[in-house]
Amino acid sequence: MKIEKNERLTQLFGFYGILLTDIQQQYFSDYYFADLSLAEIAENSSVSRQAIFDNLKRTVKLLEDYEAKLKLAAHFTQIDEGLDVVLAKLEQHELESATTEVRKIKKIIEEN
Repeated sequence: MKIEKNERLTQLFGFYGILLTDIQQQYFSDYYFADLSLAEIAENSSVSRQAIFDNLKRTVKLLEDYEAKLKLAAHFTQIDEGLDVVLAKLEQHELESATTEVRKIKKIIEEN
């Protein structure tokens, strides 16, 4: 469960990280990418462990809020999965099915 949550958060960071402050980006990167503990980040930043915890909690909420409103990660996932289906259909020479999947992907793109 924790791995799935971390994967989701890193995906959201990929889409929305640019919207965060430099400090939020740094703490998030240190914690989720560099795998530093809260204490290590706090020591490196000369702030309390609680300050890092609170900042990360707010940052995660921001990322989730951005996704709830913009849905970029969800749409990306739908398109990516749809393209996988198209490739599989093309490899099996199922052109009609592949065309149907391409239309579904096109609809996802047009609706967003």
